[in-house]
Amino acid sequence: MVRGHGREPSRSQQKYARRKLARMQPRGEIPGAGAGRQASGGFAAAAAAAPRTAAPSAHAAVAYRTADEYARAVGGFLQTGLDASEPVMAAVPAPRADLIRNYLGVRSARVSFAEMRTLGQNPARIIPAIQAFADSHPGQLLHYVGEPDWPSRTAPERAEVMRHEALLNVAFHGRPVKILCAYDAGGLGAAVIAQAERAHPVLMRNGDVTRNPGFAGAWPPSAADRALASPPAGLRVLTYRDDPAAARRFARQMASAAGLAEPRLTDLVIAVGELAANTLRHTRGSGSVRVWAEAGEVVCEVRDSGHIQDALAGRRYPATDAGRGHGLWVVHQVCDLVEMRTSPAGTVFRLHMGL
Repeated sequence: MVRGHGREPSRSQQKYARRKLARMQPRGEIPGAGAGRQASGGFAAAAAAAPRTAAPSAHAAVAYRTADEYARAVGGFLQTGLDASEPVMAAVPAPRADLIRNYLGVRSARVSFAEMRTLGQNPARIIPAIQAFADSHPGQLLHYVGEPDWPSRTAPERAEVMRHEALLNVAFHGRPVKILCAYDAGGLGAAVIAQAERAHPVLMRNGDVTRNPGFAGAWPPSAADRALASPPAGLRVLTYRDDPAAARRFARQMASAAGLAEPRLTDLVIAVGELAANTLRHTRGSGSVRVWAEAGEVVCEVRDSGHIQDALAGRRYPATDAGRGHGLWVVHQVCDLVEMRTSPAGTVFRLHMGL
């Protein structure tokens, strides 16, 4: 059965997730009540609506090798917005924020900074944060710089970074937002840079901004949708059919045994409960839950027969008066990483929580 965003989380869960996201927001920015009111729709429709090419600086990538190259490219981009008295946001790792501050001097006080290693640990949280910042400056052109990848990213994280980059072309199509994504060419390597550039309709090189002939279009690259590795053999599997509480209890028991402690244990239980309730609301079948530990984290897999066709499900900041449809948003806010694979054959989520 086709489904959309998911069920309505409880008021307490919405408030909890909002508080969690608020701690990640750019300094001084509180998302407004009107956020999140973009039209929904299937992924095919959203991709068709997004441009295969874009006006210069609409969504650009820049690869840098030195601190000076970074400061000139990123600082110059932000300075353009500051000179026009337009809102400016930078979501970058703290050391890069220092380079921006040094380049802009006292003018950097007008930049809203977010620590990307916190906000973007789960890349699905980035678009709602940009959206909230843009919605708090209605009618103005937003200049946004992001650096979503870094050398210590895991392979699953990097795949979700690529999904995020592709979905930026959908999420902000037609909105007054200029986006520049910075990539550390020396630290990430040529293959990662080439993959990242394919998600950007525009490239910045040596200060010049040009259309990217290698732009792959407004859909996630294959790296973001490759099949997930099989779970470890011999795991206990819970099948839930009529009560999400069973899935929550199982997740709590197994994740606790694997070493996940509070408050992160409750974060995971909330996420599993949302996905299980989503199954029962939007499919006619059952779902399953597996939990295991690997490489310093706990991974929880939830499977069901549903098919999510909205590419931006869970990536819109919900309006304060939203009635339903934000369960996946809660899932993304409370988990360190969320992998999703969906097709007419069913959907699988993998929720990652660091130990």
